[in-house]
Amino acid sequence: MAMRQIPLRLWALAVLSGVLQVLPFPIAGPVPLWRTEFCWLALMPLLAVLISSNQAGEPLTLRQGAMLSYVCGFTWYLGNCYWIYQTMYLYGGLAKPVAAGILVLFCLYLGLYHALFGTLIVAARRSLGRGYALVLVPFAWVAVELARARITGLPWDFLGITQVDNPLLTRLAPVTGAYGISFVIAAVNALWLTKVHVRNSRFIRPALTLAIVVTVAAYAIGLNRIRNPHSSPASASATLVQENLSVGAESKDPQETKQQLLESFSYLSRYPSSKYFLGIPELPGTSSVVLLREHPPVDGVAADTPLPTPTDLIVWPESPAPFADYDPEFRASISSLAREADAPVIVDSLGVTPDASSRSGYDRYNSASFITPNGEFSGRYDKMHLVPFGEYVPFKSVLFFAGDLLAEAGDLSHGTHRTVFNYGGHSYGTFICYESIFADEVRQFVLKGADVLVNISDDGWYGDTSAPWQHLNMVRMRAIENHRWVLRATNTGVTAAIDPYGRVTEAAPRHVRTSIQVRFGYEHDLTFYTRYGDLFAYLCALAAALGLGFSMRRMFQ
Repeated sequence: MAMRQIPLRLWALAVLSGVLQVLPFPIAGPVPLWRTEFCWLALMPLLAVLISSNQAGEPLTLRQGAMLSYVCGFTWYLGNCYWIYQTMYLYGGLAKPVAAGILVLFCLYLGLYHALFGTLIVAARRSLGRGYALVLVPFAWVAVELARARITGLPWDFLGITQVDNPLLTRLAPVTGAYGISFVIAAVNALWLTKVHVRNSRFIRPALTLAIVVTVAAYAIGLNRIRNPHSSPASASATLVQENLSVGAESKDPQETKQQLLESFSYLSRYPSSKYFLGIPELPGTSSVVLLREHPPVDGVAADTPLPTPTDLIVWPESPAPFADYDPEFRASISSLAREADAPVIVDSLGVTPDASSRSGYDRYNSASFITPNGEFSGRYDKMHLVPFGEYVPFKSVLFFAGDLLAEAGDLSHGTHRTVFNYGGHSYGTFICYESIFADEVRQFVLKGADVLVNISDDGWYGDTSAPWQHLNMVRMRAIENHRWVLRATNTGVTAAIDPYGRVTEAAPRHVRTSIQVRFGYEHDLTFYTRYGDLFAYLCALAAALGLGFSMRRMFQ
């Protein structure tokens, strides 16, 4: 009965808001800047719904607000994360109906966070009025984003990520993380509505405006830590290898042997391509260049003979290559490469550790190994945040039908601690694949001393969907939050160097086996966000909780 009292136009507005929230993010390639501007009005239809009245002329009930917001959230997740279907079907080997079912269940589950947001705003609307409900909007939105990160463990595409190319707003990120940018966007969306829906806005409108100004000014706390965006000194070079191997059910036969792969990638490590992009590949306006490297003449070597390119670091990506850290052939090949290049190497492989309590007698990890220039395997980081349904199956006895997804990665174990690789007075923090979406976890590497971050990833599972570009933008935000260069080596792209201000300085073309040499620098400062993490988000959650408590008290008086 309560649902029948909701006018059809409110359902339409809720769906419209979900669609508008999709537009500022990548959809089928890198998002053009003009489309990111949709974030400034994407929440308006939903907010207009939540402060509206039902057909009885009364404010929406909590249940009505939750359901309308739930529909909005379902729509957004369906448009933003449609790539889950392709990953499950094309690369995971699942039947199309099963893949579609997983996508729908995913959207139904995570849409609950929009429902929570709607409940908070409607509670404030019913007890305190439209104006105070709009004041609560930015606090409630950030609180819900924090819940997505902490409860579900999937902080994919926060609203603030849409402004990763906004040089003004990204100055908030070293203080508040992406949450501060989300706060500003949500506040602006609420501010527009005060002119239409709030009659007595003598207090409300200035309060919202003040909230925006205070948030933007908050970065002044760490202003001395935020340098001129044009000064990102690059004092070192790295060779990033892009292996371009087929993944999952798409893998093609015949496949190269392990020895052939080792030889191919070792060659690319010594002889990087002269073709690369200055900026984000496939984005209109991004230029590609061909670098003509000139080497000094060497006695006894023909002038047109290619010579190895000196480098300070070699990085191989996460990929389905059959490499294991216990394999003598693999270890010998990588050690030889490190000695020949006289450079440390970071490489993804299967890590194995004996475990008497395990049924198999050992634990298997998705690992990054560090090899020093003398060929010694001196460190290993075991991935801590595994991909559900990709590297392990949660509730495996119940979700038995997802077993095909483990054909490539296997049933892996979670790592237990973060490792920073140290060599030559520098420290490298390496995070693997979608660990990059967890801002509070990436900062831990910097707290442990990393003066450059390395991200190795296999985005081949995403194909030509929106996901590789969404993933790239989240990695760029991690660079900004921690004021660190990020060296990103991927299986199929986007392989790139990202400076401490989130700008892609050099990148490889996608879907080709190649390598590029990039310039980067070492940074040693600690941003406010690196030191204190999600403090701003927790303060917003506290404000939202107080607002909810006050609203509920007024409702039941």
